Amino acid sequence: MGVLVLAGLLVLVIGGCVCVVWASRGGPRWVRGVAAVTLVVGQLVRAAVKSNGRRSANQSSSDGD
Repeated sequence: MGVLVLAGLLVLVIGGCVCVVWASRGGPRWVRGVAAVTLVVGQLVRAAVKSNGRRSANQSSSDGD
């Protein structure tokens, strides 16, 4: 079951990347919409990873005291 979920997620990520490239070359309106959503989700994931990294760094520095 987990493999199917990961495979589905991989298909969505690859499809989003394809739409971003296609939209940059002037694709149809629905492709530009999917590309915009893909870019926003990517920025949200990046921000979440960044904030999680800060939390981990703060916890490890306070553990060393």
